[in-house]
Amino acid sequence: MAINSDEILRDVLLATIKEQRAKRRWGIFFKLITFLILIFIIISIFSKNENLLKTDKNFTAMVDVNSIIGPDKQASADNIVSGIDEAFKASGTKGIILRIDSPGGTPVQASEVYNEIMRQRALHPNIKIYAVCTDICASAAYYMASATDAIYANPSSLVGSIGVLMNGFGFTDTLQKLGIQRRLLTSGDHKGFLDPFSPMKPGDQQIAQTMLDSVHKQFIMDVVRGRGSRLKINQDTFSGLAWTGQQALSQGLIDGFGSPSQVARDVIKADRIVDFTVKPNPFDLFADHIGASFANHIGAMIGFHGINE
Repeated sequence: MAINSDEILRDVLLATIKEQRAKRRWGIFFKLITFLILIFIIISIFSKNENLLKTDKNFTAMVDVNSIIGPDKQASADNIVSGIDEAFKASGTKGIILRIDSPGGTPVQASEVYNEIMRQRALHPNIKIYAVCTDICASAAYYMASATDAIYANPSSLVGSIGVLMNGFGFTDTLQKLGIQRRLLTSGDHKGFLDPFSPMKPGDQQIAQTMLDSVHKQFIMDVVRGRGSRLKINQDTFSGLAWTGQQALSQGLIDGFGSPSQVARDVIKADRIVDFTVKPNPFDLFADHIGASFANHIGAMIGFHGINE
């Protein structure tokens, strides 16, 4: 049998390449595992130190509201309420800051937070909670802020917008121009209420306005209950307008000017701030960022992407 030296050399080279690539893949795998372990250790140390801070004495607890307020948002009622509850429970809490930078959101979510703040204030009369508005504290965000003991803002902050809106679009003329016929079958006279592809029925606008007025009335009642005699009511107070912090102060919508650090230092008298904001699990965030890449590496390492021979 003749031995082809070229074939032998080719086989040796291919075997060597396979071995080197396998080593590199396992190297990547172990580096990723080491990295994950280091991340876990760092987070564990951070969480331990944070828990120690929360049991120490005399600090200002802070909960962030830093987005649109809604059930599927980071600033959901569940998250905000959980943070507030933990802040009130912590043995070292001297006062609480609700730091707000939000254009608003849903009235239901705001009402849930408002009611919880009122409940906690009644349970813990010695722990004051303050809203500190940064860039914007409007609509549903101001709704929840009005439940606090006092509201602070920057002179240039946007504050207020005590109103309710419902918006949408109507596409009936567009459908006609395109030769498209809308087929909507309902059981109940108002089941297709405000359907954007159907003409508005007589009375639909009044029904919607009645709903908005009802929610607006509840909004107003809660703001008045929260602000009390500090609120200087005029014809524009509940019109949905927003004001600068400077204007809001003169109308009794806020109580003064200050940043979170100033309120912690000068009002609460505890300049060390401990964050009680409910945040996404760090491992979930980490997995979201590297999950796909990590899966690809694992797939390659176990042979899903072999060497073509």
